Amino acid sequence: MNQADTPLVMNLRPDDNATDLLVNRVTHTPERVIFALPVGDEWSDVTAREFHSQVVDLAKGLVSAGIQPGDKVGFICTTKYEWSLVDFALWFAGAVMVPIYETSSPAQIRWIMEDSGAAAIILETAEHSARFDEVRADLPLVTTLLRMDLNDLSKLVEAGTTVADEEIERRRTLAVGSDIATLIYTSGSTGKPKGCVLTHSNFVETSRNAAGALQVMLQEGASTLLFITTAHIFARFISVLSVHAGVRVGHQADTSQLLPALGSFKPTFLLAVPRVFEKVYNSSEQKAEAGGKGKIFRAAARTAVEHSHALDAGTVSLGLRLRFALFNRLVYSKIRAALGGNTRYAVSGSAPLGDRLGHFYRSLDLTIMEGYGLTETTAPATVNLPQNFKIGTVGPPLPGVSVRIAADGEVLVKGVNVFDRYWKNEAATAESFTEDGYFKTGDMGSLDSEGYLSITGRKKEIIVTAGGKNVAPAYLEDPLRAHPLIGQAVVVGDRKPYIAALITLDTEMMPTWLANQGENPAMTLDAACRNPRILAEIQVAIDEANSRVSRAESIRKFTILPLEFTEASGHLTPKMSIKRNVILANFAAEIEGLYSGHEPTTGHIAVEH
Repeated sequence: MNQADTPLVMNLRPDDNATDLLVNRVTHTPERVIFALPVGDEWSDVTAREFHSQVVDLAKGLVSAGIQPGDKVGFICTTKYEWSLVDFALWFAGAVMVPIYETSSPAQIRWIMEDSGAAAIILETAEHSARFDEVRADLPLVTTLLRMDLNDLSKLVEAGTTVADEEIERRRTLAVGSDIATLIYTSGSTGKPKGCVLTHSNFVETSRNAAGALQVMLQEGASTLLFITTAHIFARFISVLSVHAGVRVGHQADTSQLLPALGSFKPTFLLAVPRVFEKVYNSSEQKAEAGGKGKIFRAAARTAVEHSHALDAGTVSLGLRLRFALFNRLVYSKIRAALGGNTRYAVSGSAPLGDRLGHFYRSLDLTIMEGYGLTETTAPATVNLPQNFKIGTVGPPLPGVSVRIAADGEVLVKGVNVFDRYWKNEAATAESFTEDGYFKTGDMGSLDSEGYLSITGRKKEIIVTAGGKNVAPAYLEDPLRAHPLIGQAVVVGDRKPYIAALITLDTEMMPTWLANQGENPAMTLDAACRNPRILAEIQVAIDEANSRVSRAESIRKFTILPLEFTEASGHLTPKMSIKRNVILANFAAEIEGLYSGHEPTTGHIAVEH
């Protein structure tokens, strides 16, 4: 199959804009709780009616501050309730949010504000303000600056009391579906960020149709705790979808407090990237190892995977049922409790989860529905459904979306979710669409006979070895990153005689792993890169990844770098994707050392200092 289409489940309403999602929610269920604010160890609920009232009050304040319909407004803020409050208030005032990652550098802030032509910016903290101050002189169009840490939002509400309700109603109804709703800049993993124009229809129609497809997960009583950055379209879309569907949403930006927050909030579904599920699994395994129960955990993990496969086959033997019941009491129940106890579904994106973890969590009664999408597709293009999912795929197209596989294997997408254009960049826009209107995602993939999509890697990242073998690096990198000791893995080998890899260690997990191996848990990173046990363990992970591919595609050498890839170091994007071109340039000498004067082997070498 080279094309899959899923018909709309909700008729298009081209005159509606994103504010209608909130207005309709208030009309139908004004007292339904749609947000909850942290108050100590408890949560204070906010109903749809209360949220709407706060949105209108803030919109009036924005009007009083001089924000005009169509104005672009930059916003830097961590993941918290104010994200949705400001988002909807700007829409009610007729304005357009330009989200900026809270970790963005002054140069990145300047580019986004300048390119977008933003007239105002809202900042959460003094540190955000300090970064903006470095470039403020270069942004003469910015006439309004608001600081949340100085209580400017409350001051706005007070100043807006003279603005009439009728003016807010006039402004909120100005936009139709085809008008710009937000201008989101790509993370810049391959160059300067491009502004993606997402329309009101992108949010409205994608929300309405996604809710129809995911109604089992979004039924009355559903709740979620957001902890990934809302500046990214993934969490931003879920926030809007939740308002439409009446889902109770909490926020926790501090991931060190995530487990206590999950315990008190008790969400029914989660939104996360695979690294979160890998961390939960790896932490559980290492904790069991430290308590002398490592063998029990690994036996439980194997049983969970076996149980899930048996469910797919339609028959679970008595012996397997008994083993599963035992481990459910000893192991699985504790992991479910750590996730809040009520979590039954999760949506995972940005990278493959892997079959092993998919089956493991499925047997814990946590259905992880992998999905696929980009900023240009308003987040989701495909997603597995609660009632019909396939582990190892990213699911079928959402209602109102078509997916086609081009002759060269590139994934093409068309539908209600696809963005309008790149901001002030006609050339990039034209280059990104086929003649019949399909968006070229840049990802490689395939469709099975039932229209379920699988992603194999980025088109521009395909490695061609000196022997002419095409290798998708992500197919090797993703399983490597699932190992508790590995922070990042970057596969190299373009025009080289064989495939090799750069490895960084997970410094958060490393001390626990070392202690469990009888090694010094305070070992320095520099020493760890040479430690024989660590080298041997990385080789085990390499061998496991190599078992997925042919010998010509396998990793023949690796080197451990005595550092971490971070956003601050310039090697990761805000959504934690690697900046491959930067890494290849920065570590060119280390890469060359993997090839110069050495025959390919299955061994490993350490970085020389």
